[in-house]
Amino acid sequence: MQHTVTTPDRVHAPTVTERTGARTEEAAGTIADARARIDALDDRIIGLVQERVAVSTVIQQTRIASGGRRVNLSREMEVLEHFREALGKPGTALAMTLLELCRGRI
Repeated sequence: MQHTVTTPDRVHAPTVTERTGARTEEAAGTIADARARIDALDDRIIGLVQERVAVSTVIQQTRIASGGRRVNLSREMEVLEHFREALGKPGTALAMTLLELCRGRI
């Protein structure tokens, strides 16, 4: 979010260097471009998480309809291990968050 600084004499919109914390215009441009790429990646990640939630809902509904439980703890352990192996300890926390989002309410 861009903030505008207002003084009695003028309105000052933050420069690219002020928004990025960079000390040169070149560095600020690189940072601004990289941030735009991160924003696009975040949008894709959010879309993938929403898709994962939808697929998980189908699995849970099918399991319950067949007489099973909503959550399969052994499968959750597999997911946790997969993320830990790929991303280290923070991967476990990420997987826990994904699992929490995907459990949802049926």
